[in-house]
Amino acid sequence: MTTKQPTSPPLHFISQRNLEFIPPNFEQIFFGMGCFWGAERLFWQLEGVYSTAVGYSGGVTSHPTYKEVCTGTTNHTEVVKVIFDPTIISLNTLLHSFWQKHDPTEGMRQGNDIGSQYRSAIYTTSKAQQETAKQTQQQYQAALEKQGIMRIITTEIVPLQTFYFAEEYHQQYLAKNPDGYCGLKGTGVCFI
Repeated sequence: MTTKQPTSPPLHFISQRNLEFIPPNFEQIFFGMGCFWGAERLFWQLEGVYSTAVGYSGGVTSHPTYKEVCTGTTNHTEVVKVIFDPTIISLNTLLHSFWQKHDPTEGMRQGNDIGSQYRSAIYTTSKAQQETAKQTQQQYQAALEKQGIMRIITTEIVPLQTFYFAEEYHQQYLAKNPDGYCGLKGTGVCFI
């Protein structure tokens, strides 16, 4: 008879924090901004962000692999799970970074990355997050229009249904591969 050894929880490559643990009174929110490598780096660098992890949300299959997600048939979004301390960094600050650091008007793509997995999305974990995300969407749409950008924001803002961790080699990818690909690019429009 063989026994299976318990596996250790996945740890953040930089902070060595457990990727599954959420400290009391902290919050989590999930952002889709195209390729998740650059988006994750954006958030792990912010003071008040406790932990980040990359994975898949919004799809129709259970426990998808990266290869499956890249086919476009699972309808998952590449997302960053952001666990944050709201006494240090506000949800508004995170949302401002989200809106400003990618192009939320591109539909099922970000730059050269094309496919449903690269869509702009916010998956919320509370009604307050949902309301704040929608308010900032309206504010950013107005900021775009003020700068003469008349494209409509296509960001999906819905409550989180499921999150599946991406494979380990994707976690904190740009910390492990500093010269790796990062397609993250905003519109150049900031909040007023």
